[in-house]
Amino acid sequence: MAPEESAGNLLLLRSFERRFLAARPLCSFPWQSLEEKLKESPDPEVLREILQKTVNHPVCAQHPPSGKYTRCFLLELIRKHEAAHTEPLDELYEALAKTLTAEGSTQCHRSYLLPSGTPLTLSESTAIVSHGTTGLVTWDAALYLAEWAIENPEAFTYRTVLELGSGAGLTGLAICKMCHPKAYIFSDCHSRVLEQLRGNLLLNGLSLEPDATTDPEKPLVMVAQLDWEVATVPELSAFQPDIVIAADVLYCPEVILSLIGVLKRLAACSRNRAPDVYVAYTTRNPETCQLFTTELGHARIRWEVAPAHQQKLFPYEEHSETSILKITL
Repeated sequence: MAPEESAGNLLLLRSFERRFLAARPLCSFPWQSLEEKLKESPDPEVLREILQKTVNHPVCAQHPPSGKYTRCFLLELIRKHEAAHTEPLDELYEALAKTLTAEGSTQCHRSYLLPSGTPLTLSESTAIVSHGTTGLVTWDAALYLAEWAIENPEAFTYRTVLELGSGAGLTGLAICKMCHPKAYIFSDCHSRVLEQLRGNLLLNGLSLEPDATTDPEKPLVMVAQLDWEVATVPELSAFQPDIVIAADVLYCPEVILSLIGVLKRLAACSRNRAPDVYVAYTTRNPETCQLFTTELGHARIRWEVAPAHQQKLFPYEEHSETSILKITL
């Protein structure tokens, strides 16, 4: 195999692997590249390799995506194969048969590979809105902020981090694994989100017991129930954060006003120096994002757009407009 072809195969396999582990929409997979590859060669070996990198991946053996998602993926893979080959590939049909007997569930797993190859695995809801909250799934801005943090670890190293609206926990897990914070406080207001969040931290080897952290490389981890509407200055002061982050929390005017209130109280409770604040968001409604910056101005809080990071580590919608605001309290 020519070096160019080998490199192309590796990129194709990597793309399928990362998208499948994270259970991204099937339309985001590089199907056209696969079709071209199958037309070039009658050898179905590339399909076997894709199967090993996806459905038969060691991570999926322990923490599989939903059965429905896997079934739909295999059906699409079979369609691509049948369009290019006349002989069936037994491995594909055997894998599909296993999904037909799998029980349905309202929970699934999504896994994201860190630069080291270590997976971060999250248990998430199969529905975007579940139990009256959107916090049971991972949103694109959380992935974007995690990438930014990994590229800028000095912002978090040996510092205490407070995350507002942690959701499923992806951003905080990535920071705890890659950026060496001194302490990390995950927070959310919804009890079902907090329950799932605690499970995801344990799933990824983080201890919630203060006395259990004997490894200096592992941060002290806390999970706090924090309602922005009623959080007080003394309550926020107890966290003593050096840096505050939030991802995908600018989704309606009411929440934005509550967030501004929390930021004002964080500024009021700082002893020596106000914490650095970074808020990542995906622009879905420009008016909503404009409201946030307008309200920051009314509160006399300065902000600027943080420089974009260079490396894309996680699969998410590339056409979405996602940014990070650096806020000075």
